[in-house]
Amino acid sequence: SYSALDENKAVYLYTDLGLEKVMNGEELILDRNHYLLISAHQKLIEVNFGLVHLEYERTKVYWLNWNNRSRKYREYQREITRSMLVLKLLTFEFTGAVLAAVTTSIPETIGGVRNWDYRFCWLRDASMSLETLMLTGHKEGARRFISFIRRIIRSEYGTFQIMYGIRGEKVLTEEVLPELSGFENSRPVRIGNGAYNQKQNDSYGYLMDVIYKYYLYYPGNQSEVEEVWAMVKIIAYSVIQDWRKPDKGIWEIRGEDQHFVFSKVMCWVALDRAVAVARMMNEEVYAARWHQEAESIREDVLQKGWKTELDSFSQAYGNLEMDSSLLLMERYGFIAASDERYRKTVKAVKQALYHQGLMYRYTAHDDFGVPTSAFTICTFWLIRALYVVGEKEEAKSIFDRVLTYANAVGLFSEDMDFNTKALLGNLPQAYSHLAVVNTALLFSEEIPASAYIMP
Repeated sequence: SYSALDENKAVYLYTDLGLEKVMNGEELILDRNHYLLISAHQKLIEVNFGLVHLEYERTKVYWLNWNNRSRKYREYQREITRSMLVLKLLTFEFTGAVLAAVTTSIPETIGGVRNWDYRFCWLRDASMSLETLMLTGHKEGARRFISFIRRIIRSEYGTFQIMYGIRGEKVLTEEVLPELSGFENSRPVRIGNGAYNQKQNDSYGYLMDVIYKYYLYYPGNQSEVEEVWAMVKIIAYSVIQDWRKPDKGIWEIRGEDQHFVFSKVMCWVALDRAVAVARMMNEEVYAARWHQEAESIREDVLQKGWKTELDSFSQAYGNLEMDSSLLLMERYGFIAASDERYRKTVKAVKQALYHQGLMYRYTAHDDFGVPTSAFTICTFWLIRALYVVGEKEEAKSIFDRVLTYANAVGLFSEDMDFNTKALLGNLPQAYSHLAVVNTALLFSEEIPASAYIMP
């Protein structure tokens, strides 16, 4: 049996439990094996338990095979596997787009208004997710994502947004649904996301970083290499035009644009990786031009981003606030872990933002007030920062404790409650799970394929 209110937008449900009982939410007695099958298309053959069981086994084999192609590690393999599966599940097979999460409007704080729709592909999140997939042996996902970006840039004549729909949709108008009470009565419930037309200069850096790694490991045929090289030139040109301008920053703050330090750092990353690609292509004229501009960005950040009164870099040129994103300056090669300025910044950020075992993104007042929940990925950034500056035991201790905060099936959301450690925000979140993998790899090593035995 099946049900559809509008056959042009039908989702079909087949079951041997009795359609009316299922639709009415009645209590069901499972005295033997039964099935529930949801299909995007009407089935033209008889649906029975045998057919559904066969599809189930085929699905299981698909995921077993995919997981078997992943690299294996000596420690934290269970957590790595779960997070890798999440990243794969968040990837749209047909286009290569990676969703930030599969939910909308689960609040960052119960009863609060920071409720967003994350069912879209942010170039930032997707680039970081694809980098993790590449790192663990899944190059095909990276190839599809690069194709997704190629289509976007080609269609927009050299420009791009910070985020898109999974099929490349550009207009993601944000709406409030007042008839819905929201999770735990946390209004408003939103669909769409108004951030799609924001300017976030840090996006250039993640995108170019993943393109560089793609070139390095999986360059493709001559035609693909040439088309991606055209993308590199377009992005580098955009960075040169935009890096001196203020933006909304990594956290999409909806107030006045600012000169965020991390946005400048990621613009440097974009040009630094563009230089590396240009040298791979023997395009020394481009390499020299972009290197000179990258050095201008570096000098600007070191001069205006460092605050002597804090003995640390700050969130933005115009303030003295701390921001967790500053911990990533070393991660992307802008500054060495041994540099005293980075070590002092790690100390200052930890002192200001580390609270009850978890990290704030920032504590500055923004357009929605002061953040009150922990931002999951920021704690993983702190762990890496402590690790690279030599505090490895503390880093591992924090990591092991944070892993216990996952839910019963190993999932992490965007945020956590400082006191209860309850998961908050949209779930599961790609950002959080890519951080689980990358952080776990700090404390583990790969098992050679010849030595690995399936459990």
